[in-house]
Amino acid sequence: MTATDSALTGLSQGWCALSLLHGRIESHIERALQAAHGLSVREYSLLDVLSRQHDGPGGHLQMKQVADAVVLSQSATTRLVTRLEERGLLARYLCPTDRRGIYTNVSEAGLALLEEARPTNAGALRKALDAAALNPELAPLVTAVEQLGAEAAAR
Repeated sequence: MTATDSALTGLSQGWCALSLLHGRIESHIERALQAAHGLSVREYSLLDVLSRQHDGPGGHLQMKQVADAVVLSQSATTRLVTRLEERGLLARYLCPTDRRGIYTNVSEAGLALLEEARPTNAGALRKALDAAALNPELAPLVTAVEQLGAEAAAR
């Protein structure tokens, strides 16, 4: 085995650990959000992203930007928006300056559900990270996630 082979093996193991951590966290949050609020992780993420929009220049996101933010294809994002719109959690309307553009805003019901779900999401994340920290393979990644969170909060 060459030095390059062992470096790639280490990189592959790191990627597998990161993927495992992500999967465990997402699964834990999914169960908590579904049980308490009838929301999937993707639905929560979409509501969260769209709730940060604002009126004015650059305030509304294009569907591609939304898709990138929730890590879905544009077509999957459109289907997700449609489902949430049918539940009364989102509303779509034409852009007042470009009739080809469609804006999506979180409704009052959607904002209320999102605010209700935020503590559930945060608590489930904390529980999942605490459980993962007990695994020696995942503990360094948990530390990195916590450091990133601390840096983001300090900004």
